Amino acid sequence: MSKLIVFAIVGFFAQLIDGALGMAYGVTSTTLLLAFSVNPAAASASVHLAELVTTAASGASHIKFGNVDKKMVFRLIIPGAIGAFLGATFLSNLPGDVIKPYVSLFLLLLGVYILIRFLFIYKKMEEQKNVQLSYKQSIPLGFIGGFFDATGGGGWGPITTPVLLSKKGMSARKAVGTVDTSEFVIALSASLGFFLSLGSELIEWVWVIALMIGGVLAAPLAAWLVRIVPTQIMGTLVGGFIVLTNARTIFSTWISDDSIYPVLYGLIIVTWIAAVGYAIYKYNLDRKASEADLPLDVEA
Repeated sequence: MSKLIVFAIVGFFAQLIDGALGMAYGVTSTTLLLAFSVNPAAASASVHLAELVTTAASGASHIKFGNVDKKMVFRLIIPGAIGAFLGATFLSNLPGDVIKPYVSLFLLLLGVYILIRFLFIYKKMEEQKNVQLSYKQSIPLGFIGGFFDATGGGGWGPITTPVLLSKKGMSARKAVGTVDTSEFVIALSASLGFFLSLGSELIEWVWVIALMIGGVLAAPLAAWLVRIVPTQIMGTLVGGFIVLTNARTIFSTWISDDSIYPVLYGLIIVTWIAAVGYAIYKYNLDRKASEADLPLDVEA
């Protein structure tokens, strides 16, 4: 019983992070299942089954709060569903451990770029532009995101969210809401692939239900947070989270001396906190400047 409560709590916080930052539900939940010695394919299958409910709740919440670009959702879900189905079907034969560090390196660099963009380049006027992914961009992005989501138990958010945020004119809440809403179809496609290749015998249904309950409770709260947190601050939070989560894979792959890991993680966290602090300071500065200019505009 205590284990189920732990799973429900993990599901809650995983969905809270995922719904607010556009990633982490799959990675967090899969890591927990693997820690209990669950087969990797069964762990990924269980997480994707739980996501059928949590992503539906999250998507509905984001739509309600106006956080979704529906046209972009439709451009991502078809290639994403195909990639997720293939990734789930061939999970046991894929060299995911070999490819994963290079994907993490790419995402870490993208996270650094997102931090720089929202700290130093971002302008509020950018959000008024109509930003769309072309089919040449959305097809490979959706396919790769879905593929790695199924093979690694999480990857749709970590891959698609930073790419969307790297585009000028894309607001953080729209990127997060669009990714979370489209993830339902990705989870459905991956689940079908797992059922065809694994059956249902390996799936721990009680654990799946516990993860579902925690995720459903957190979904509305996460969508509300995205709505009220300013884009500049949210973008900085997402960028730092991307760097932090992908650093783990890079360190374990290419740095053999694990005694320096705490120092490296400490540097990342301190830098991230400083970046968020600067983003808040800059947001307040810009807001005060806008308020000071308002009377002048009215008089004019």
